[in-house]
Amino acid sequence: MNKAPLILITGATGAVGPLIVNAFHAAGYSVRTMSLDPPPAGIWPDDVETRIGDITDVSAVKAAMQGVHSVIHLAALLHIVNPSPDLQDKYERINVGGTSTVVTSAIQSGVRRVVLFSTIAVYGPSNGRILTEDTPPRPDTFYAQTKLDAEKIVLEAKGTDDGKIGTVLRLGAVYGSRVKGNYERLIHALAHHRFMPIGGGLNRRTLVYDKDVAQAALLAVSHPAAAGRLFNVTDGQFHTLNEIIGSICFALGRKPPRLSLPLWPSLMIADFIEKCSRATGLKLPAIRMMIDKYCEDVAVNGDLIQKELGFLPRYNLQSGWREAIREMRHMGYL
Repeated sequence: MNKAPLILITGATGAVGPLIVNAFHAAGYSVRTMSLDPPPAGIWPDDVETRIGDITDVSAVKAAMQGVHSVIHLAALLHIVNPSPDLQDKYERINVGGTSTVVTSAIQSGVRRVVLFSTIAVYGPSNGRILTEDTPPRPDTFYAQTKLDAEKIVLEAKGTDDGKIGTVLRLGAVYGSRVKGNYERLIHALAHHRFMPIGGGLNRRTLVYDKDVAQAALLAVSHPAAAGRLFNVTDGQFHTLNEIIGSICFALGRKPPRLSLPLWPSLMIADFIEKCSRATGLKLPAIRMMIDKYCEDVAVNGDLIQKELGFLPRYNLQSGWREAIREMRHMGYL
């Protein structure tokens, strides 16, 4: 009887990690995880091998890599709004240095495939264009730049037979029951009637449901055509902000907000508040940056992975948010 291939998943206790663990376990793989924090009880099956370690620790990574068939590399320092300049070194140490350590250890251990979870943020501002894998990246944050640098390390990786072993998945905005960041705040604000949109809401967004991300990861490990390639991973559609807000509200069982704030006066007020805060020495959130982020247009094409690997998103915007909200309520998050 052949032994099931062993998959190493770094950063497995993050927002997406447990779904990836469970998807590979359900597909018949043996799974080993490596994270900074121990997993909450019951988050994945008991026979998943759990290791606590840092991806920048060479000895810990080498030990975790023994006997591994493929690696799913999720561990990273994630996006932070308006990070201080002194965080740049930390981003580089974890996102670039950590990826280099993982890839070098994988090559030395004879790993067949290394899959990096990256982000469509590497493209930078879209200026109204539809972005594809051929669009030159223009990262404009520490996070995006270091993820782009990590991509290069993975795509250049070669195995013992000199063949490419790396695959990069540039994920759209991932949402689901363990969603964090902007969408988590949006859900809670809408649920408690504390949200008022800004502008017309016709700017586009590119999303993907977390369970579809898990299916993309399975294909990236198993499909021969994935080696040495990068793919955008999306639900195959572009969604206006109004459509996203409407889908979340429908899943919550409430009506979308009827009123919205006009964009330009909101920007002028934000600029005035920030000028006052600088003059008085008060530390306030970067309001202008938050509004710009809210109103940006992000349209990323996800056709290539569907054509090349046969990836088929199972969730659209409505079904994804319905399931996510239902699970959040079941887990007590709402």
